[in-house]
Amino acid sequence: MVILLIFSLILLLAVLYLQYRRSRALRRAAHDLKEARAHAGARLRLPGPDRELEELLAQINGLLEDKERETRALRSREESLRRQIANVSHDLRTPLTSILGYLQLLERGDLSPEESHHYLDIVAGRAKVLQDLITSFYDLSRIEGGEYPLELQPVDLRRALEPLLAGFYEDFEQAGFQVTVELEEHLPPVPADSGAVTRILTNLIGNALKYGSNTLDIRLYAQGDSLVTAFSNDAPSLTQEDVLRVFERFYTADQMRTGQNTGLGLAIVKALAGQMGHCAFAELKDGVFTVGVRWKIQEQRGAAGRP
Repeated sequence: MVILLIFSLILLLAVLYLQYRRSRALRRAAHDLKEARAHAGARLRLPGPDRELEELLAQINGLLEDKERETRALRSREESLRRQIANVSHDLRTPLTSILGYLQLLERGDLSPEESHHYLDIVAGRAKVLQDLITSFYDLSRIEGGEYPLELQPVDLRRALEPLLAGFYEDFEQAGFQVTVELEEHLPPVPADSGAVTRILTNLIGNALKYGSNTLDIRLYAQGDSLVTAFSNDAPSLTQEDVLRVFERFYTADQMRTGQNTGLGLAIVKALAGQMGHCAFAELKDGVFTVGVRWKIQEQRGAAGRP
């Protein structure tokens, strides 16, 4: 009987000790949790071994890490949004300020017919720039929101590219480009929206005209299970950091921004290509910048539909 009483007492003391340790561990965890809420990076710790509590604290620490990741991502998005708003304001204000300035000149009434006509031409040009900017902003938001209508069908990239190059011939001549064109023949079609393909290729050509110089190599060729449209030009001042960011909306390597350097052209290229299941790319090698799209080849059975 005495032995049983002693054993019961020892068992009671052991249970009380375990409860004390667990209570102490919970108080420590509560304190750590309070610290974690106040300071990023703080984690809950356990003063002694307790498998169940360790499991609980591991789950809580996982939630804390998830919250920190979400907070960092939210701050990054907010900072990106602030930069985008600032860039949008700048890009819209530049041509608008120019338009208002020339309209004030026209209101003076002491201009010759030739001067008035010249200023009106400038106003019309700036208005066109403003219209293009607004259209690009709107289209990019629709593409990224999945609201841009795309109907996939077999598209012949060579037939899509040739008339565009012919249409830009005078622009290349005026810009002083030495253009080399290499388009492989008898290539299979790619599943794409024909209008989106035209928009992508037009933006790639326009990007080369804006930021390229001297030489421009335009190629269409097969590579594995893809076709590649590549536009290459000399870019001695471009850096690898620039290349990593060329598809960001509003980013340009030219830090002296003008109303026409919005950086939206390549952002639209990437968004449209991605919506259709293709991949835009950019690379810099030995001072030559290449940007383009890798197009997945159309399957033999054919496919049509929405992305």
